[in-house]
Amino acid sequence: MTADVTIKVIVPVVETDRLILREPRESDFETVAAFAASDRTAFIGGKQNRYEAWRGHLAGIGHWIARGYGFWMVEDKASGKPAGRLGFIYHAGWSEPELGWHIYDGFEGRGYAFEGAMAARQTGARRFGLDGVISHIDHANLRSRKLAERMGATIEREAVLLETPVLIYRHPKVLA
Repeated sequence: MTADVTIKVIVPVVETDRLILREPRESDFETVAAFAASDRTAFIGGKQNRYEAWRGHLAGIGHWIARGYGFWMVEDKASGKPAGRLGFIYHAGWSEPELGWHIYDGFEGRGYAFEGAMAARQTGARRFGLDGVISHIDHANLRSRKLAERMGATIEREAVLLETPVLIYRHPKVLA
């Protein structure tokens, strides 16, 4: 005998002045694949082919199901286009959840990473109990380091993540 199973996940929609943080959709894949094939992935594992990008996109959706939180797609309200991804990730073998971000080509330099990551951090603390999280940042990723520092995060220690030396930035607690 077999039984049908329903898998449900609630991805809260978070709005800021200029952004909508929403669930990842299959229709986002072409934008995700373009980012994955670009040099902009240098600090997050490097370029991926379409198959690897598809697996990563599905893993992002699955993260919401498995953990109850994950990466939102960042949608630019003005254009309605995906402008990046950000949120929380906690892979097997990691010490704790991470707040991460990446903004797509054509949307950088507008403060979207700061605006979206601050909204995600608030939502993570209040809705998911993810307060005072970390960000793994490559030593050479100066833009992400500046963003973390602008958000009030400070270097806690050095570590190795996926065979790459990184700095662990600790974010301040929201609910302190």
